[in-house]
Amino acid sequence: MDTMERLIRSTQELLWERGYVGTSPKAIQRRAEAGQGSMYHHFDGKPGLALAAVRRSAGELRAEAEARFSAPGTAIERITAYLLREREVLRGCPIGRLAQDPDIVASEELRRPLEETFAWLRGRLAGVLAEGRARGELSDGLVPEEVAATIVAVLQGGYVVARAAGSAEPFDQAVGGLLALLRAHVTLS
Repeated sequence: MDTMERLIRSTQELLWERGYVGTSPKAIQRRAEAGQGSMYHHFDGKPGLALAAVRRSAGELRAEAEARFSAPGTAIERITAYLLREREVLRGCPIGRLAQDPDIVASEELRRPLEETFAWLRGRLAGVLAEGRARGELSDGLVPEEVAATIVAVLQGGYVVARAAGSAEPFDQAVGGLLALLRAHVTLS
């Protein structure tokens, strides 16, 4: 792994663990095993490196979700695979945690990849649900855009409640309840 890659990866990890303020250039350099000169050779400082890290985290989240959404199966099977994928629940969502960071949301440039990622996720979920409805797998009463927004909100809220409880159980219960609600829209055709 080259120095630039180590800097981005280290910043991703530190932002997820500590937030923007808690991620100092020194901490990034230590974790990346890179000198100050290397950091400033590749990036214009902490804001530029943070933006590269946020974009990388957003891209990884999208790729991981897309792998489930584009897999074979019914709409509910694909969404279930996404909802039940392995996660580090107590660490929270790497994108959702950043959306709770006041320094990230105060910066339009740093916030934009978060906003775009959540919009993409809602849109992609709505597309899978609409496809399932069009194929007769889901009831006509299901509104794809509303259900997609609910899925994203339940997941993000599930992370927060699980972290507050110090247990993944609230997250797992939220996902279980969400799946039960989704299955109620499955048609028997």
